[in-house]
Amino acid sequence: MIDVLVSGAGPAGTVAAIVLARAGVGVRVLDRARFPRDKLCGDTVNPGAMAILGRLGLAHITAGALPVHGMIVTDGSGVRCAGRYPDNVEGRALRRCALDAALVGAARREGVEIEEGVLVHEPELAHGRVVGLRVRHPSGRDLCMPARVVIAADGAASRLARALRLSSHARGPRRWAVGGYFSDVAAEGDAGLRAAGSEVQVFGEMHIRRGRYIGIAPMPGGLTNACVVTADRIALRDPATLLQSSLRTDPLLRSRFARARLLSRPVCLGPLAVTNARASAPGLLLAGDAAGFVDPMTGDGLRFAFKGAELAARSALALLDRRDPLDFNDSLDRARAREFAAKWRFNRALRSLVGSPAAVRVAGIGANAAPWILARLIHFAGDVGRQ
Repeated sequence: MIDVLVSGAGPAGTVAAIVLARAGVGVRVLDRARFPRDKLCGDTVNPGAMAILGRLGLAHITAGALPVHGMIVTDGSGVRCAGRYPDNVEGRALRRCALDAALVGAARREGVEIEEGVLVHEPELAHGRVVGLRVRHPSGRDLCMPARVVIAADGAASRLARALRLSSHARGPRRWAVGGYFSDVAAEGDAGLRAAGSEVQVFGEMHIRRGRYIGIAPMPGGLTNACVVTADRIALRDPATLLQSSLRTDPLLRSRFARARLLSRPVCLGPLAVTNARASAPGLLLAGDAAGFVDPMTGDGLRFAFKGAELAARSALALLDRRDPLDFNDSLDRARAREFAAKWRFNRALRSLVGSPAAVRVAGIGANAAPWILARLIHFAGDVGRQ
């Protein structure tokens, strides 16, 4: 019997597997995809997430990425706030397909067994405890894979979390994201890509508009990731038109995207917000988006994934070593609350702010009048100084 079976070979699943493998635990990771594979994402690893990769000796997987030096926020009525990370602190911008493939390779080098093309159907239960997974093998065979512990890192639409009624879509606000990659996007004045001597400065961008917000991230190779998040379900019927019209009719963005070319069919994801009653059940631990998912606004999704994976791995080790009390499942929830509660509150407040253009203008005026406020917010949003 395998010690730990992980469903999902994304950032959370691979990081959890690496931590466990280094502790001498037998780990097998299952994923329905084959890598490299595309995934809708803001494609930004914030400073806090980079600090975790550095501590784990995995910073090399972002080789070739663009350094990100801060964030820019606009509201469409003239308010523009630009905030830098402290000196010697950077994020990274690279495509998720490259990041995920690099993490899968790193996990394999640690001795983790990764099976691609395996569809996880549901948890296998015995006496109310998860004791393995029911899967469909690439050969077409349905089988049960037993394990002492299972980690669900299978995304916001986690089959495992939903089967055990641990997660559900939030009541509101319900938003969807539409994103794609563009070429030939021009820089915005001194934002986005900016020449400062011989150095190229990269900033993440968030453009808040009535009823939607737009995230923009320059990518290696001259690409640009652009994503629109909206609650307009009618507009979502035509994702390509929604994405391109949002960029090409926006007063601040249209000149930059006038000659831009959409390189592939846009990807749509949502509803975005997923809430979890708990992050664990007997025999099962949740990590990454499976443990809860919020709008991708502050670039902290990957830090949630990396840190949440570490917490799930520690809980798995405690269970395997039988050092934890019988209510060991509660320990993961308590650890996640200690680690993430302040950021969860910050993100909820930010989502409420986005729903009020007037509040955005007031916040922008306050940030321009007192730049230190913006600096602190940018640092907090980027998880600066946290590992």
